[in-house]
Amino acid sequence: MSEATPLHTLWTPTTVGALTLPHRLAMAPMTRDRSTPEGVPTELNAEYYAQRASHALVITEGTQPSADGQGYLLTPGLHSEEQVAGWRKVTDAVHAAGGRIVVQLMHTGRIAHPDNTPHGRRPVAPSAVRPAGAMFTATGPQEMPEPRELSADEVSATVDDFRRAAANAIAAGADGVEIHGANGYLIQQFLATNTNHRTDRYGGSVEGRIRFAVEVATAVAEEIGADRTGIRLSPGNPYNDITEADTAALYPALVRALAPLNLAYLHLIHGGDEELLDRLRELWPTALLLNRAGADLPTRAADVAAGRADVVTVGALALANPDLPERVRSGAPLNTPDPATFYGGDATGYTDYPALSAVPTVSA
Repeated sequence: MSEATPLHTLWTPTTVGALTLPHRLAMAPMTRDRSTPEGVPTELNAEYYAQRASHALVITEGTQPSADGQGYLLTPGLHSEEQVAGWRKVTDAVHAAGGRIVVQLMHTGRIAHPDNTPHGRRPVAPSAVRPAGAMFTATGPQEMPEPRELSADEVSATVDDFRRAAANAIAAGADGVEIHGANGYLIQQFLATNTNHRTDRYGGSVEGRIRFAVEVATAVAEEIGADRTGIRLSPGNPYNDITEADTAALYPALVRALAPLNLAYLHLIHGGDEELLDRLRELWPTALLLNRAGADLPTRAADVAAGRADVVTVGALALANPDLPERVRSGAPLNTPDPATFYGGDATGYTDYPALSAVPTVSA
């Protein structure tokens, strides 16, 4: 790979909180729906993550902090002893392969269906606003029901769920956690004006709507250390029926409120607003991880070279290329992701993507 390209900027080491990363190309969190029905990670999950340990940082799939936090089938949790033991297999495998791994904590809120949860209860949310769209269940797609509005006491209890799950992640051997505040799940549901109609301290003004996110981040940082805590945000992202009426004011306010915590990192899903990205970079005091979805690697590396990001995260490229850093460094061809096997199933499309060491070489 020519030093004339910006890609060389990816290969310098950096520090993200308590972690020293050997380079700047990290694996983004991706739901794969391959845990047990009880939310326990398996040996297959351990193999999948260990295969990708050469990424600067492995950020896991969204992991529910409580039974109420589950939205999808076969997603892992971190609220039972069995789940902690399952995650220990994963973290041990990644560490044995020389990697670093943080577990993403994801409460899906209203993006759920009772059939996908262990207790069969209605989903919970900031307000009783039903999302558009259907949820895949064991019996096929079903319309998502109107969620139940969390009481103020239940909001506090949910903060504690995140705190306990973070402690469980560290007990399971993870190097840290990432709080999922993006993609239309519970934390963003509190942020967004179309999903948060509350009139108490968790709603109304920007200050009210960011309160839950700040309380969760504070609780997790207090529990496991700010230097092992990251948070993911997706400003303006309409995914999962989200409408933010005030993105330009909302996210600078949220980032200013989070900044004093000195978290390990902010992980941004970039939606195209370059001015907002620059503003958030200016406001954020520690490492910034950037997911510029759909961009090629030179464009992503240019973000590092320009100081807009400290680390870049990739999703489908990491999914299909377990040894992506080696392939990019050497200029080797990349495997093509197979969307048909992204969610659910077995090893096919999960652990069977070939690494360079398994690809036959052809003599010139």
